[in-house]
This record gives sequence, structure tokens and C-alpha cells, in this order.
Amino acid sequence: MNGLALTLLIIFGILLIGTILLQPGTKGGLGASFGGGGANSAFGAQGATPFLSKATYWLAGGFLATTLFIEVLIIRQNRSVLEKTTDKPVATAPAPVAPAPAPVPVPAQVPAKK
Repeated sequence: MNGLALTLLIIFGILLIGTILLQPGTKGGLGASFGGGGANSAFGAQGATPFLSKATYWLAGGFLATTLFIEVLIIRQNRSVLEKTTDKPVATAPAPVAPAPAPVPVPAQVPAKK
């Protein structure tokens, strides 16, 4: 079930990116290079804009629903991202013991002459 949901999420993401990039903007964008003026005859007078807008809404909704479904699956299984790092016990080596610093020789005090 998790693999299917993840596959759907990836497909929705790729299709969503494609529909967003194909939409005509003010400067044309990728939609102008793939469709140009010929897209107007296939999709009507307004071109592919209404179709791509609706497709973007539906794909965004599918992406959101799939993401929420994956989150519900994770919550029901009582999993966490942190469990991946704490599954295996980590063998810790003892910290190296630093050698004690060598004693600093104190110069002998010479009595002052009077």
C-alpha cells in the first residue's frame, strides 16, 4: 500500500510540474514553444488555457490527497523518521583519555640580600 501511494505521489508531482510549465504566461514560456499558435485550433479560441488550468487544479488536489493519505498511513503505523536512526544500537567507544599535563617546575626562591 505504501509503495502504491508513493508511486501515485511521484506521478502526480511530475504531471503537476508538466502542466504548470505548459501553461502560457505573459511571455509565452514553454507552452508557446510546444503549442504555439496551432494549439488554438485544437482547443478552441482560448487555446489550452482552460484545460491546463483545470488539469492543474485536479492534479494539485490529487497530490495533496495522496500526501495526506501517506501521512495517515505513517501515523497509523506509529512510525517516525527518527526510528530509522534509533533502530540499530550504536556501539560507542570510550572517549580517549587525555594524558595529564606535565607538572610545571616552580623556580626556587632565592632569599633577598640585605
